[in-house]
Amino acid sequence: MGSPGFSSKTLRLIGFWGAVATLFLLVDHLLPETAVLPSGMSLFELAGLIAGICGLAEVFTFATHQFLAHRNRPPVESAMIGRQYRLASILAALLVITYGLGRLESLGTGLAALGGMFLGWSLQAPVSGFAAWVLVSLKRPFRPGDRIQLPNLGLVGDVKDIGAMYTVLDQVGGSIGSEEAVGRHVLVPNAMLFSQVVINYTVAQDAAYMLDEVVVRITYDSDWKIAEKILLDAAIDVTRPIVEATGVKPYIRSDLYDYGVYLRLRYQTYAKDRTQIASEINKRIFNDFQRTPSVDLAIPYIYSYRAGADRKEQDLPTDKDAAFVESIEVAHVREPGPFDEKEIEALARSIERKGLLQPIVVSRGPDGEPFEILAGDKRFAACKRLGWKSIPAVVRGHTSNVNV
Repeated sequence: MGSPGFSSKTLRLIGFWGAVATLFLLVDHLLPETAVLPSGMSLFELAGLIAGICGLAEVFTFATHQFLAHRNRPPVESAMIGRQYRLASILAALLVITYGLGRLESLGTGLAALGGMFLGWSLQAPVSGFAAWVLVSLKRPFRPGDRIQLPNLGLVGDVKDIGAMYTVLDQVGGSIGSEEAVGRHVLVPNAMLFSQVVINYTVAQDAAYMLDEVVVRITYDSDWKIAEKILLDAAIDVTRPIVEATGVKPYIRSDLYDYGVYLRLRYQTYAKDRTQIASEINKRIFNDFQRTPSVDLAIPYIYSYRAGADRKEQDLPTDKDAAFVESIEVAHVREPGPFDEKEIEALARSIERKGLLQPIVVSRGPDGEPFEILAGDKRFAACKRLGWKSIPAVVRGHTSNVNV
């Protein structure tokens, strides 16, 4: 229950201060007329009272630790509160010393002047925070459960609580590249709300909708009408309850670019489920495109997926060796090289974008021996650098039977 080290240390301090207080009060009882101060207290009585105050702070610290430990709170919370008890004991000890020396009135006058200035400076932010809490409670620009954005802080979060000093947010994004709550609480001082722009995603919590879009790129030769129908059907199917509640149907805006057409599907979505809904719509669009030959996705540098695949097939050898094209494991090919690293790196990037447009040519070695590369050793090195496990190859007979 709690931290044994923390408890034992606190108990030792309680025992120490208790012993010191008892010792001084016992001496004061035995020598009552020794070292009498202007207030009428003896020096030993004053020392015993100060020790008692310090011991009382440790008692409160120990009691707080036991209480929080019973509620399964970490020991560090007890230590934080214990520091406040010790600070209070130091202030109380200073007051007792001032009283014992008969200077309490002078101290009061000085503290009144200094304290007013200090409080005015130190409480500026807390007073502003409290005022902001009152204002938010009355005007209710956002409430617990709302999703808000603080653009100047680069922060989006779901409001968990609005306290007198802080607004607690469950951070959205930050640790992931998506607008989903991550379970990381952020405390925003209320005083900052006076100088921050706050964007509320969910002004009406019973209808927390916002406009979102999914962008799809299609080729110029795709059937535009069919592509639009696929997009709209997917959005209507996924967001049907939202369409029924808002009466706003999905729609499409489009524009042209170098490699095809941008189709921008726009629809109403739940602010807090935006990412999940967009993912489901994307999945359905992709599956429908795969089943529709008249619609094709545009891919830069290749123009389209199907065009890239057709180009690979057209570039295969047309001679009698084409019948021997097969996929062979990279691990079973004898390592070529060495080559210029920059040249292989550039070739790897090209193959990654365009695909391997022409297979390599290899010959079969003796039983158990790896394949020997007859043509395409640089292409092989580039594909291996990309992490390919197998590679298309024209396989010829044994090296001794081939004239290259």
